[in-house]
Amino acid sequence: MVEVNEYFDGNVKSLVVNSNKGKRTVGVMMPGEYEFNTTTKETMTVVSGELSVYFAEEGEWEEFGEGASFDVPANSKFKAKVMQDTAYLCEYEQK
Repeated sequence: MVEVNEYFDGNVKSLVVNSNKGKRTVGVMMPGEYEFNTTTKETMTVVSGELSVYFAEEGEWEEFGEGASFDVPANSKFKAKVMQDTAYLCEYEQK
């Protein structure tokens, strides 16, 4: 079954798929700045567009373009700046 999530007044939308490889989301972020919280480790891949990501632990912004991936630790926060419509794939660590 596919689940649809909307965040930030509909500016971030994702489709959730639970498969034998675990939970995954495919989504789109419209231009803006967002802060996300995690409960499990996540690996995000930019499918189209680009993201500027701020990790508090590192104290700086990092750019991720099409095809780039980054890991987000469990139980953490990160900020994302989006300058153009950006599609992403998020893979959640299985427990």
